[in-house]
Amino acid sequence: MEPIIRLAHKEDKPFIEEIARLTWEGEDYLASVFDEWLKDGNFYVLELDGKVIGTAKLTFLPGKVGWLEGLRVHPSYQKRGFGRLIQNFMLHKGNELAEKGIINALEFSTYFLNKESIAMAKKDGFKIVERFYYIQRALGEEEEPTLSRINSLDELDYEGYIPYSWKFLHKCEESLNWLTKKAEVREYKAYKFFYALIHENEPTFTPFKLSIAAIKNILPAMSFETRNIGYDSIDIMLPEEKQDLIELLKELGFKNWTDFKEPDVLVFRKELV
Repeated sequence: MEPIIRLAHKEDKPFIEEIARLTWEGEDYLASVFDEWLKDGNFYVLELDGKVIGTAKLTFLPGKVGWLEGLRVHPSYQKRGFGRLIQNFMLHKGNELAEKGIINALEFSTYFLNKESIAMAKKDGFKIVERFYYIQRALGEEEEPTLSRINSLDELDYEGYIPYSWKFLHKCEESLNWLTKKAEVREYKAYKFFYALIHENEPTFTPFKLSIAAIKNILPAMSFETRNIGYDSIDIMLPEEKQDLIELLKELGFKNWTDFKEPDVLVFRKELV
């Protein structure tokens, strides 16, 4: 039978769970976000002979962005052109939405060693627009923070993009409204941070202020929230322009997959109009 791409159904969950178990050494977040993505819509699967062997999701983000995520192909079916098939489908979907004026561009983020996806994206006209270091630290002393809110984008010490787990938002008023509805915002010792719920993506933290004093002061609060949501490390997306903080972050116990040799999370964008 020919492969088909269709909207995901709740009955697809066992197939998605299998793909997640076999991806990133079993640490893929795909299974945990399945129900949320199904509810949100624009969640697609590639079916072959009655089995789901691939996935892709398009999420609408502020700034008329169509955010691509969750592009996966079951390991047993990789290197057979299925990734390209899904990518082409999503590009076509993006162009349809652009013609209707719903989005102006497609964006996505990926690990810098995901060479096959990066090569395919560049061939399709995507360009790197931002780079981040994915930094992690073990849990430590815990203190409960208070609930808080984002009052203004001026509170956020970021330039072009604001990290929300593996999604990255343009710094615009629409993003403020989006984050007000979705982000879990906390405050501790007059410093604020937010994170995404675990059913939406991996729970990375976004400190409002990118300084060693701010990050050091909220470590107990981030440890508390991390354990509370059942995660095992404090994860932060550090913008490339803040690399001057790296040596001090190492002293605080933060590590990086590449030992900070270069930014390892890339944000791509393709203009559609």
